[in-house]
Amino acid sequence: MTMTLLTALLAALIAAMPADASAQAESRAQDCAAIADNTARLACYDRLHGRAPDIAPDIAPPSVAAQAPVQPVPAALPVAAAASMPGQDPCSRLPEASGGARNFLGSTMSERWELSCRDQLPRFLPRPYKPVYLLPVSWTSRSNRSPARSSETPDNGLVDALDLDKNEAKFQISLKSKIWSLDDHGSLSVWGAYTQSSRWQVYNGRVSRPFRETNYEPELIVTHGSDVTLPFGWKASLVGLSFNHQSNGRAAPLSRSWNRLIGELSLERGETTVSLRPWWRILNTGNDDNPHIQDYVGRGELLVTQKLGRHVLALTARHSLRFGDRSRGSAQLEWAFPIGGGLHGYLQLFSGYGESLIDYNFRESRVGLGVSVVEWR
Repeated sequence: MTMTLLTALLAALIAAMPADASAQAESRAQDCAAIADNTARLACYDRLHGRAPDIAPDIAPPSVAAQAPVQPVPAALPVAAAASMPGQDPCSRLPEASGGARNFLGSTMSERWELSCRDQLPRFLPRPYKPVYLLPVSWTSRSNRSPARSSETPDNGLVDALDLDKNEAKFQISLKSKIWSLDDHGSLSVWGAYTQSSRWQVYNGRVSRPFRETNYEPELIVTHGSDVTLPFGWKASLVGLSFNHQSNGRAAPLSRSWNRLIGELSLERGETTVSLRPWWRILNTGNDDNPHIQDYVGRGELLVTQKLGRHVLALTARHSLRFGDRSRGSAQLEWAFPIGGGLHGYLQLFSGYGESLIDYNFRESRVGLGVSVVEWR
């Protein structure tokens, strides 16, 4: 009797249910079963049976976390911002140099001389130093056909006048490499550098197109990043001292060479840099190839650079720091303008003494036009 009554009640309940309720429940169960993630599948069954989780999960299910927006990670934090984070070393939060063209060539003084931790590159890696260019046209107002006669060296004998063209080619290569550094903050570094510039009588077939003059200039440089704020938005970024040897590698009477200690103070404001470079000549113990060279080439120089987009303007002014008939020097203006890729057109204007060592006491004006791959910092 009892079993018959239960069967009758169950049949009545099934008959009273909506026709599609069981089909809907089966469909929802199939949807839950199709979920691959274990945590999400369990949550689906809990919702289907009206059960809330006893303890909220500490970690959101992957399927939910995947829907959360991903915040972009900055490529690099400024040093000042990183330093403001408690317990954080600024350098530890900055990526290593990628070795790309911008990191190698540098667009600021800090990048060129690695004055901060974010600008550090491996030691002994060649870096640009002075401009690297090729001038197929380098025309002078007057040629120094008798450099031996014009030299003030008593031991220089007389030689025949040279057969020179006023137009020649000129090119320069210049590299430096960091040898040692005290730390990764640019506080004190030692560099080796080498610059070579050549004047080539390539259009002078009468005398077999010789190299008229090549100047070799190795240097040992010590730099210190100063980062001192000055009035009017200027900043003292670099102080340095270098030992500089310059020669033309020739024998008397055309030999020219001298040694210098060169100091440097470099200032920056925006895209403008100003470098003051006084020098002291170290006199040779033997014969002087170029006496009184300081009264012609100068006792120091001022280098001013200005960047205007991808254009670079540079003015180099040298002076003897003397008055009267010993007041001599030179000025050189350079303009690099974009052509394509990393190549720039290059215009060079020079007037004064010492365009090369062989012409240290010879006054001329010169204009050159060509291309460059490295410009002033």
